[in-house]
Amino acid sequence: MTLRAEEILARRGNRRGVARILPFMGPAVIASIAYMDPGNFATNIQGGAQFGYALLWVILAANLMAMLIQNLSAKLGIATGRNLPETIRDRWPRPLVWLYWVQAEIIAMATDLAEFLGAALAIGLLTGLPLIWGAAITGVLTFWLLTIQRRGFRPLELVIGGFVAVIGVAYLTQFILARPQLAELGRGFVPGFQGVDSVYLAVGIIGATVMPHVIYLHSALTQGRVPTRNDEERVRLSRLNRVDVIVSMGVAGLINMSMLAVAAATFHGKGIEDAGNLETAYRTLTPLLGPAAATAFAIALLASGLSSSAVGTMSGQVIMQGFVQFNIPLWVRRTVTMLPAFIVILLGLDPTSVLVLSQVVLSFGVPFALVPLLLFTARRDIMGVLTSRPLVTGLGWLFASIIIGLNAYLLWGAFTG
Repeated sequence: MTLRAEEILARRGNRRGVARILPFMGPAVIASIAYMDPGNFATNIQGGAQFGYALLWVILAANLMAMLIQNLSAKLGIATGRNLPETIRDRWPRPLVWLYWVQAEIIAMATDLAEFLGAALAIGLLTGLPLIWGAAITGVLTFWLLTIQRRGFRPLELVIGGFVAVIGVAYLTQFILARPQLAELGRGFVPGFQGVDSVYLAVGIIGATVMPHVIYLHSALTQGRVPTRNDEERVRLSRLNRVDVIVSMGVAGLINMSMLAVAAATFHGKGIEDAGNLETAYRTLTPLLGPAAATAFAIALLASGLSSSAVGTMSGQVIMQGFVQFNIPLWVRRTVTMLPAFIVILLGLDPTSVLVLSQVVLSFGVPFALVPLLLFTARRDIMGVLTSRPLVTGLGWLFASIIIGLNAYLLWGAFTG
């Protein structure tokens, strides 16, 4: 289902204020849920519990990176009518394309693992059911969410937007109840680390924020959504999508900062062991902030897990179709990607530790998606009038260098102790 550019752009001209951009809001809303998935909960809460407000600057920096990167991904889809995996397949050697597909599938599996485990854990916290039953219910609910996609892009965008609103209200409630100290919160935006452990969490936060699978997905969400006939319409559409990115990623960034700030205000320095563990965080919130805070936390985690799981499955489908032109039904892919989560549960592994580790894996996948995106969006023969300016491309390469550098430092710290 697509919108006709001439109708939508003309309709926009007759409206004022928010009504002018509402028809174009949506792709970044879907992408933004990946920036608030259960992996974010795990890394942000563990970061706040262990290091207080010290890593707030990492979330801010990662979110600014995300705005630029997702805008480039959206522009690629608008300019070319092709998504990033398809563009890589069209222009790079076949062996390299297959290598990219394999690593992207590994990243997609890590993504699905985090999202599925988070929703299953939330159901267990709210109902008292064993984790394995929470996983089974999560599977049924995510299958239902995927059926909405068959009705077109707008119903799915509205549902995902509703989930974002639930998460936002839940964390606004917790923020008010936790009452973080504003002076300490402000100092958290001064860059700095507190040892290798803080670097490990910083890399996890970046992996949970600048997520490689959603870089691939965003270009697919904008390709052909609003067909354009000429360069003028493509430029106007790109500007409107930029608003979508800034608003959606801005909301996601505020929610992530609230997660860390609430954890810092509630757990840091209180002598609570393992406060970064999601189950411990939930059970500790009741005596510290009251049952409302604990319930809001679990509801937000459930909304995050269910919606991001559906988005992750969509991303996996884009990756498979784009790189190797292989198509399988969404329900088959969802069934296969649920298996690692069930294995983790049956082995009795700690869900929070697995979630944090999965986010570090995601961070290592970011350069694979980001490097070709920067290369393609800087080429006029591919992008035409939407070619990135040298300053934008330079910032993108700076962000990529920072991410790669943090990953290298993390490996060096792990091997040298």
